[in-house]
Amino acid sequence: MCGELSCYAVSETLSRGRKFPEKPHPYRSAFERDRDRIIHSSAFRRLEGKTQVFTPGWDDHYRTRLTHSMEVAQIGRTVAKALGLNESLTEAICLAHDLGHPPFGHCGENVLNSLMADFGGFEHNWQTLRVVDLLEHPYPDFCGLNLTYETRLGLAKHHTRYDNPQAKDFEEANCSLEGQAADIADRIAYNCHDLEDAMRAGLIDTQRLKSVVIFTEAQQRIEAQRIEDAVVRRTRTAKAIIDALVSDCITTSGKAVAEANIKTVEQVYGRADNLIVLSSRAETNLVEFENFLLENVYRHSSLQQVHKKVRLWLEQLFEKFCRKSELMPAYFRQLMDRQGLQRTVCDYIAGMTDRFCLKMLEA
Repeated sequence: MCGELSCYAVSETLSRGRKFPEKPHPYRSAFERDRDRIIHSSAFRRLEGKTQVFTPGWDDHYRTRLTHSMEVAQIGRTVAKALGLNESLTEAICLAHDLGHPPFGHCGENVLNSLMADFGGFEHNWQTLRVVDLLEHPYPDFCGLNLTYETRLGLAKHHTRYDNPQAKDFEEANCSLEGQAADIADRIAYNCHDLEDAMRAGLIDTQRLKSVVIFTEAQQRIEAQRIEDAVVRRTRTAKAIIDALVSDCITTSGKAVAEANIKTVEQVYGRADNLIVLSSRAETNLVEFENFLLENVYRHSSLQQVHKKVRLWLEQLFEKFCRKSELMPAYFRQLMDRQGLQRTVCDYIAGMTDRFCLKMLEA
């Protein structure tokens, strides 16, 4: 450890700063300011109306992109604190990692990628950078939120099974350990809360999960509590999985960093492999769990029916705004000369909530 932070943590003194220099704040660090700018952004607020797995409005208990991002941040901060990393940087990356997600979740992303096939494609991590660098505009002198280099690097390199970053303009082989903590926090959060929501929706039951090691072990850990209420049992099981994975991550990552003899942030940037990881056993069990959710939840027939509608909705909306660009707000219209018609339309649609998207179809 080097003071309050580990030697391999990102500190404000080592930060590469912002694209547009700003005076230091009297009582907030640079990364706390990043976090606050993200929380106060309109893109962050709109996550409340964007699909995680189930479309917002179907049931008030299901997660949205907003509640998902908050859960990721909680897990990320726990990992960061235990390993002596920069908690504020980790939190900022966690809270912002899905700002580029379009309406209707990964289905919406796939549709926009198809529509943009001849114009550079669409990928939500890259779109997140467009949001924080260009599309948000709360300042009079420049576009974007003017986040620190380290926060932007964590967003650019964000990687999970469902995140395939197109990191442009970044020369580092990897992001910081704080960014890696955000990656694994995202993975733990979405697997566990998607399980809980799918069980609430009746898509799967405990009998079908008994072959999944990570689930059965979590059930065994809560057996002593003798929980009769099915709702409470479901919630406690999901929390037991989170606790087991986070604990494993902290222990395994601490050993990995020590064995790699990491002393500086630059050493982290130069390694292609991650150091914030799970043990081989936990990784194997989590992959099994992910495969189960893929086959039994994300590919469930009831969700596939919605996906067919989403494709039609977004195709119609894309065509509508390409044909009548005057229907877009003035800020987007003035971007067309530099960004192109199709990219601007894509930016506008990607920022919509599910509800607003459907409202625009009727307008």
